[in-house]
Amino acid sequence: MSDFSEHLVRYGVPFAADLVERAAGSRVTTRDGAEILDFTSGQMSSVLGHSHPEVVETISHAAATLDHLHSGMLSPPLLEFAAALAGTLPAPLSKVMLVSTGAESNEAALKMAKLATGRFEIVSFDRSWHGMTSGAAAATFSAGRRGYGPPIPGNLALPTPDAYRSPFRHADGTHDWETELDFGFELVDRQSGGSLAACMVEPILSSGGIIELPPGYLARLREKCDERGMLLILDEAQTGVGRTGTMYAFERDGVAPDLLTLSKTLGAGLPVAAVVTSPEIEQTCHERGFLFYTTHVSDPLAASVAHTVLRVVTRDGLAERARVLGDDMTRRLRELRARHEQVGDVRGRGLLQGVELVRDKASRTPDLALNHELTAECLRHGLHVNIVQLPGLGGVIRMAPPLTITEADLHLGLDILADALETTTG
Repeated sequence: MSDFSEHLVRYGVPFAADLVERAAGSRVTTRDGAEILDFTSGQMSSVLGHSHPEVVETISHAAATLDHLHSGMLSPPLLEFAAALAGTLPAPLSKVMLVSTGAESNEAALKMAKLATGRFEIVSFDRSWHGMTSGAAAATFSAGRRGYGPPIPGNLALPTPDAYRSPFRHADGTHDWETELDFGFELVDRQSGGSLAACMVEPILSSGGIIELPPGYLARLREKCDERGMLLILDEAQTGVGRTGTMYAFERDGVAPDLLTLSKTLGAGLPVAAVVTSPEIEQTCHERGFLFYTTHVSDPLAASVAHTVLRVVTRDGLAERARVLGDDMTRRLRELRARHEQVGDVRGRGLLQGVELVRDKASRTPDLALNHELTAECLRHGLHVNIVQLPGLGGVIRMAPPLTITEADLHLGLDILADALETTTG
C-alpha cells in the first residue's frame, strides 16, 4: 500500500488505503474501480447524495456568474436563501447568518449568546462534539481536550442521557432521565460562577454515539434554561434538513431553540453553514457591537447551494422519505439485535442510526475489536460505515446514508452488514 500521507498532516483519523477518484449518488469509486456504498454520506453531510445534478448545475452557474464578494456586499442569492431558510422554521427564528463550517456556526452562536446575555458560561453534554475551533472545542467534551493548554473558561458538562448505559434507573430498570437531568443541573449550579449564558446540545448526539434525547427531555431542558435566564442553542449540523424524518429534529418535541446552527446537511457536502436566531437576540447583539466578520460570510455561491438543497429536500419530500426508509432501517437493525448476542443496542431516527456492539447483552462489555473487524469486513464487501469510539462505550457503528438512496441500495447495505455480522461473530 502506498503511503499517501507523505506530504499530509495527519489530523486524527486513519487515512483509507485506497484513493477515491469519483462519487455519484450513494456510491464512491476508488482509483482501482471498486464501488463502495457510502453509508456515511461523506462526512455525514451529503443528504442529496454525491454529485446531485441540481447542485452541480448550481455550482457551475454560481462559479461563472457570482461566487464571492466583499463581506459587506449583499447579493440576491443570499437574500433568497435567508428567506427560504426562515420559511422552514417556526417563529421567531428568522434572522440568518451564512458562514462556512459547523464549528464556525457554533462559534458565532456562542458569541451571540454571550453578548446577548452578558454572561460567559456554556453548558453542553459530557459526550458533546461541536467543533475544533476555540469556543466550540471548549464546549466539546468527547475528545480533543488534552495537550493544548486551558480551554476557554466557563464550560460546564451535563451527563449525556444514554438510555443504554446511564446509571440513572427507575425501580423497573428503565432510564430515569428526569433525575439525571436534575442531578446534572444541580452540579452545573454548584460549579457556576453565576454567569450561565447558554446550553448547547444536539437533539441526537452523533459523534457521541447516536444518542437520541428521550421524549420530553428537550422541553424540560428548555425549562431549566429559562429558569436560569440561559439561551438554548441547538446544533443540528447532522440532524437538520430532513435527516431524521422531519425537516429539523427539534420538531418532534415542539421545542424551538433561541439559536439554531446548521452545517453539514445544509450544504449537501459543500462547506456551507448558518446560524439562525430571533430578531430580538439579533437586535441586542447588533446594539452591543456583535463582530463575526470572516472572509466567506454571506458568500453568494454558498447561498446558492444551500438554497438549492432546501428546495430539493422540500420539493421531493425527502424528510418524509427519510422517515419511511428509516423505519425500514430500524426494523432491519432490530432484527440483527434479536439474532446476535453482540448487538447490544440499536438507536437513532430516520436515516441517522447506530448499532452498539458488545461482547454479550448481559454484561454490555465494550468490544472495540469486533467493531474494527466488522467495519473492515463491510468495507471488503463494498459498504462504508463509521465507528464512534469513546471511553466506556462499545464501538458504535454509525450510519447516515443519503436521503436520496434507493430502497434497493439501502437494503443492499443492510444485507452486507448482516452478512458481515455473521462472518465476524459466527
